[in-house]
Amino acid sequence: MNRTVQAILLFLVGGVLLHAGVTGLYLRYVKAGLRPLVLAAGVVLVIAALATVWYARRRPAGHPAPRVSWLLVLPVFALILAAPPALGSYSAMRAGTAVTAPRIVTPLPDGNPVRLTVIDYADRAVYDHGRSLAGRSVTLTGFVAFDPAGAPYLVRMLLNCCAADAQPVKVGLTGRVPPVLQPDSWLEITGGYSAEQAKDPVNGGTIPFIDVGQARPVAPPADPYESLG
Repeated sequence: MNRTVQAILLFLVGGVLLHAGVTGLYLRYVKAGLRPLVLAAGVVLVIAALATVWYARRRPAGHPAPRVSWLLVLPVFALILAAPPALGSYSAMRAGTAVTAPRIVTPLPDGNPVRLTVIDYADRAVYDHGRSLAGRSVTLTGFVAFDPAGAPYLVRMLLNCCAADAQPVKVGLTGRVPPVLQPDSWLEITGGYSAEQAKDPVNGGTIPFIDVGQARPVAPPADPYESLG
């Protein structure tokens, strides 16, 4: 592999990163807050590609580059040809809930219903014992998953950094649950706090429930994951 080919590969990888950052494809891999780093990495690689071309024209290559440099082709194909789908019910029900440590609960804003993230609702239901949810109506969005007994859950995958460290946040459904649900279908649920809880068989964490008042199917969001910041 000569320097010109190296430059082309660097340019392709940088271009793919820029494309992922601009179009939102990066959300399949990392949390939304890392977008500036994805774009910055793309810019750096494009600049490195241009610098490589400039250097190659000024100084002919002495020795060929090691063959391992062809591995740069792999991320190009991975990002362009085989972008993975977001993690869904299969991964969620084989991992323990992320609701395992108390987090700070802030007062809810005025109005009903209040739109919450699934992790925010779960924290309030488990560690605040539903006090901040009393008398309030909330709206949650997530995908459907079923446990081995067939009980339905509303789930959202929580990212600390990237999809590799994703953990599910599971909320059990009670009340006016739709009679026909499909795993991995996305729902917007409006309901109220339920004192019912269950233990996650994977890690023993607490799974809260929501008393469903209304449920409607929705399209998967642009960012399928949740994060803590």
